[in-house]
Amino acid sequence: MPGTNLTRDEAATRAALLDIASYTVDLDLTKGTVESYDGTFGSTTTIRFTCSEPGADTFADLVGATVESITLNGRELDPATAYADSRIALSDLAADNELVVRARCAYSHTGEGLHRFVDPVDDRVYLYSQFEVPDARRVFTTFEQPDLKSVFTFNVTAPAHWVVVSNAPTPEPETLGEGTAVWRFPETKRMSTYITAIVAGEYHAEFDVYEGRFGQIPLGHYCRQSLVEHMDTAELVKITKQSFAFFEEQFDYPYPFGKYDQLYVPEYNMGAMENAGCVTLRDEYLPRSRQPRSFYEFRCSVITHEMAHMWFGDLVTMKWWDDLWLNESFAEWACYYCEAEATDFTDAWTGFANARKQTGYRADQLPSTHPIAADNVDLHAVEVNFDMITYAKGASVLKQLVAWVGLEPFLAGLRQYFRDHEFGNATFDDLLAALEASSGRELSGWAQEWLQTAGVNTLSPVFELAEDGTYRSFSVAQSADPEWPTLRRHRLGIGLYDDVDGRLVRREYVEVDVEGASTAVEQLVGARQPALLLLNDEDHAYAKIRLDERSLATVVDGGLSRLDDSLARALVWGSAWDMTRDAEMAATDFVRLVLANIATETDSWGVTRIPTYAALAVSSYSAPEHRDALRAEWESGLRDLARTAEPGSDHQLTFVRAWANAAHSDAALDELVALLDGSTTIEGLAVDQDLRWWLITALAAAGRFGEAEIQAELGRDNTISGKEKAAAARVAQPTAEAKAAGWSAILDPATPNETSREMVLSIFRHGQDEVTAPYLEKYLEAAETVIDTLGFHKASVMLEYGFPKPLASPELLARVDAWVEGTSAPAGAVRYAREGRADAARALAAQERDSRR
Repeated sequence: MPGTNLTRDEAATRAALLDIASYTVDLDLTKGTVESYDGTFGSTTTIRFTCSEPGADTFADLVGATVESITLNGRELDPATAYADSRIALSDLAADNELVVRARCAYSHTGEGLHRFVDPVDDRVYLYSQFEVPDARRVFTTFEQPDLKSVFTFNVTAPAHWVVVSNAPTPEPETLGEGTAVWRFPETKRMSTYITAIVAGEYHAEFDVYEGRFGQIPLGHYCRQSLVEHMDTAELVKITKQSFAFFEEQFDYPYPFGKYDQLYVPEYNMGAMENAGCVTLRDEYLPRSRQPRSFYEFRCSVITHEMAHMWFGDLVTMKWWDDLWLNESFAEWACYYCEAEATDFTDAWTGFANARKQTGYRADQLPSTHPIAADNVDLHAVEVNFDMITYAKGASVLKQLVAWVGLEPFLAGLRQYFRDHEFGNATFDDLLAALEASSGRELSGWAQEWLQTAGVNTLSPVFELAEDGTYRSFSVAQSADPEWPTLRRHRLGIGLYDDVDGRLVRREYVEVDVEGASTAVEQLVGARQPALLLLNDEDHAYAKIRLDERSLATVVDGGLSRLDDSLARALVWGSAWDMTRDAEMAATDFVRLVLANIATETDSWGVTRIPTYAALAVSSYSAPEHRDALRAEWESGLRDLARTAEPGSDHQLTFVRAWANAAHSDAALDELVALLDGSTTIEGLAVDQDLRWWLITALAAAGRFGEAEIQAELGRDNTISGKEKAAAARVAQPTAEAKAAGWSAILDPATPNETSREMVLSIFRHGQDEVTAPYLEKYLEAAETVIDTLGFHKASVMLEYGFPKPLASPELLARVDAWVEGTSAPAGAVRYAREGRADAARALAAQERDSRR
């Protein structure tokens, strides 16, 4: 039985048979209010379509519904026999067909389908849809695959005081009486089912207009009523307009969908979604407390990412999910390109190197790594392969492709691709053909080595010095993991930095094409050895880099803070972190590198992300025999950084947060309590609501605070954010009772997805081994069934972050190996268990290296 799965072959067969003329979807949301809620809504779908082989059979998709009637070409079908296993069987099709399905569908509380949320602040109701990958079929009857595009007409009946938004411009509602109204939306452009959208409820709205080279685009920004004071609309509109101006110029194609609404919605299980003209985003992006610049930089990248999809993904859409990587990788590359060139975040590529790219490197070294262009034979494979290989590695590889073919030829090919495939579907081969035509480069070989293979290469300098300190010979050595042995072509920059008046200044830069196990760099023969030799300068390549002995000594001895170029620093930070993760550099040395240099780091992502790497080095990668000493050094160093940072700066806020997480001594915990109750202050530091929860959670994790203090804070902050933070603080406590209650809630389908996520991220902490020891077995037991009980999105969070990594030991590795060998758990669950095991193995190797320093 297929269940909710769909194979690529089934989709191809159906696409060859059908052409979808139109959808008309009538939704009745009147039972969605607090007073009348019964868990369901009415959904009537009328689909008009042609069949190339009259008399053939096919099926439509509908998940989790109570079907009241099915009519095909005027013929009534019995729902009891026609609707089964999430499919509606359609037989004896005509050349021209009309299918009408009346059903009651279920509201979602996991962010899949039509999610319903009641704000605890004021009991207002908010709905929003989330359909990627295959969840439009939870709201209306569909042919659920991206290459069966059509036009859609939505008619939505809802309480008259609600706001209703969809892909097409919002019409004036027609009053029906008894407090209800109907919104009859105009027909949409041709699009795939997964980018249609319905958002409804008591939303607050603000409007503006973008005036661009192709005319006007109406803009809308929406949020919950309780977040109105936190929606910084002027900044959001500025970024939106900057992005439109940039993409219209670069793509040379008008925005395709008329109007552009951005809706900030609660309990979102993703970052955002590119619904055509109706983008939904996490409402955590409207912060109620002070956040560092990196937060706003990331929010900007999300806004630009979703806008890029309007062209690449919505206007031109993949035929099947094999090219999902391309959809996301392109938007990821484009968002940083736009951010760096058109917004206030001009150093976006540095942030990409310090944070986002690192997630790609990590994913590519896990046992679950896969080629960027994964073989997605069915929807289950899509779910498993939708990861940081798709986003971060894919964007990194596209960045290298741009360097390989040149920016202008790349854009020229892209513009032709949009014109050739507008409102249709395409494949990567179609894009490659356009890029080959515009650049004159043969790219199929490049695509094979970069897209069809997995794993990350390591690039190292190899050289001999002459007596006068110049390079007698110089080459770049390339290596690969034995399991993924592909050696690739890299466009590589090499920078030579000298110590000049107390600063590290680039003296020379060469750019070469690296290929094979060794590439000679003749341009550097005769060059004087620098204080810092930096491979991958300018960050064109996707590869781990190694620092030679002299360069590593330069940066460890305080030289990193004397390097003015932020991108060059990001590459050095990344190299040192890679060496630490690979057990080539002692964790203690990395922690000391961070403590010595982070105070002067200027990149916002570097400031916020690099201390988290160091914290992991302390807790997981340091040798157990001297971990206590390193913990004390880290705690003390962060306290000093927090108290000496510029008042009110991002550095100060970041270091206080990191210090709170690291606090374990009585003196440090006393100071956290004093910060919380106001008996001590740090100049410029606002202990606002979010920071209060940060401190409370740290104190709860240390055993200083319990239920009384958590409940008292929740009384101050009875919002959904407060409830989520309170749940995280409770489960952080070092007691068996707290862990048991939290674990039960995490596995409970009724727990809201964002609350569950906060608990999963908080439950397993270093230094709590006594109370967390039973949870390896509990995790493995849950992994057998959790995807079925929670749904894939919610279960994947639990499986990824709920692995008890602090318990790393040889015994843990052996137990997971035995479980993997004998389990019948779904492939997705096995994947996450193997990833957790790999992280534990890496920690053990790093601990051994640290013991030898």
